[in-house]
Amino acid sequence: MPKIDSYVKEEIALLPKNELVKLVIKAASKNKEFHDYLLVNYIDKAQGEKDLFEQARRDIEILFHKSYKGYSPELRLANMLAACNKRINEFAKVSKDKTLEMELILQVLEIPFSTAAECFGTCFTRFDQQVYLLVKKAMTLLNKKLHEDYHIQYAPKINEYISSLHRTSDHLDYIYALPGKI
Repeated sequence: MPKIDSYVKEEIALLPKNELVKLVIKAASKNKEFHDYLLVNYIDKAQGEKDLFEQARRDIEILFHKSYKGYSPELRLANMLAACNKRINEFAKVSKDKTLEMELILQVLEIPFSTAAECFGTCFTRFDQQVYLLVKKAMTLLNKKLHEDYHIQYAPKINEYISSLHRTSDHLDYIYALPGKI
């Protein structure tokens, strides 16, 4: 992201309002993140974030059913989890409500933990790594970004995921280093 010089800031301040409107419209049409930022912070403060959450949830549902490349089911699932993680990151850049981000992460984590346990601990460690990244993201959100009251709601599920990872993939260093529970 380029740093804006003070000279450029001064010149932008001197632009007439109609030119500024044109610039904002052009920037919003070219950059989805800027468009979503405008929607959440200026255009629709009450419902904008919930609308973006529902759109992200629908996008993730579509990603669940998409066909992915990979030699094994584990690699295809790993590619799906990476795509879902990317979509969650796009939502997180715009969203202020971290509980919505946590809901998306838990929605995605339902898929790998509802599959057979044989998917974990195979020679295709990319799957284990993608699951680990999502669990780690959920742990970080819960410990650092969310209020302590949310621990009651989210900690049991995350602890269940952590114990499942330890049971199946403890031979991987990054999973071995995970705490036993939150």
